[in-house]
Amino acid sequence: MRFAVFSLLLLALASCALPPEKVERLTLAPVSFADLSGWQNDSLAPALAAFRRSCAALTVKTKAREACATAEKTEMTDDAARAYFENWFQPYAVAGTDGVDGLFTGYYMPELNGSLTRGGAFQTPLYERPADMITVDLGAFKSDLKGQRIVGKIQQRKLVPYDDRAEITSGSLVRRAQVLAWTDDPIGAFFLQIQGSGLIRLTNGKLLPVGYDGANGRAYVAIGRALKDRGDLPSPVTMPAIRAWLAAHPDKAQEILNLNPSYVFFRRLPNENAVGAESVALTPLRSLAVDPQYLPLGTPVWLDTTDGQGAVLQRLMIAQDTGGAIKGPVRGDVYWGTGVSAAAQAGAMQSRGRYYVLLPKKTNQ
Repeated sequence: MRFAVFSLLLLALASCALPPEKVERLTLAPVSFADLSGWQNDSLAPALAAFRRSCAALTVKTKAREACATAEKTEMTDDAARAYFENWFQPYAVAGTDGVDGLFTGYYMPELNGSLTRGGAFQTPLYERPADMITVDLGAFKSDLKGQRIVGKIQQRKLVPYDDRAEITSGSLVRRAQVLAWTDDPIGAFFLQIQGSGLIRLTNGKLLPVGYDGANGRAYVAIGRALKDRGDLPSPVTMPAIRAWLAAHPDKAQEILNLNPSYVFFRRLPNENAVGAESVALTPLRSLAVDPQYLPLGTPVWLDTTDGQGAVLQRLMIAQDTGGAIKGPVRGDVYWGTGVSAAAQAGAMQSRGRYYVLLPKKTNQ
């Protein structure tokens, strides 16, 4: 028996409405935990800890209050965590228009060299959110546009699209936005925007943690796909391959970067932990970026795929982040953490796989 995701999510996570044109392309089919390959082998205590961090937001906007309250009282052991999820949640196999198979990539928290003042090699700005950037919730004006937003600025008494990457990198935000820090690596700054959070090692040796604080509202364009279509890169296109091509073609790098009009702004983070779209600290190999038009943030997700080296990756993740490139019903981005190993795994991961969502049961059983 298969159901449209709309009815199930309204039942379990009432306030997370999805656009009608998107809903029909995602279906859920109930399965048992025995159907989740690798379920008995996963250490679930870290997933429970990550889910607890999501519960503060979940208890406000869903019907999962009782499940979250129990999560807070559950012993932090693998056996207790497994029993908790099996008792309070029902797994569903996710399928999109093209079936159950989808793409899973990785991201991490990079480190860049930087300075609080411009000078020398430090010429690339990391901008704070501009004061003149306006985000409009279209649902406040028309009910059938609920969940849809546009970003712009006021120009001649009209709301117009906000500056794109080409305009910003040409200096359009000078005197219009504050610079959080300056870096010596324009390519690294571009990928920092894709990752969403990072560490800036300042000239005095201290670390400045920065995180996502909004974007210019322009559609995300994958420059790797553009390089592939032009015949400059073979498949599979990975982050290291893109960076190597850009470094080898400095005269063409900015032109390629500008193919992605989306531009991200940053804020100072309170500590060195990456923070996702749910405004909670991310957990390496437990936090998953998803498309929130299909999966509400805070949803437990059983992931069945492979890592960047082809090893089996089966574990319980929590949907705690989003990303401009993460679009579609079966699409995910695994957070790998910080450091060289995390960067290598995240950069190499281009894996096919599937996932299952765990939705709260109507009643505790």
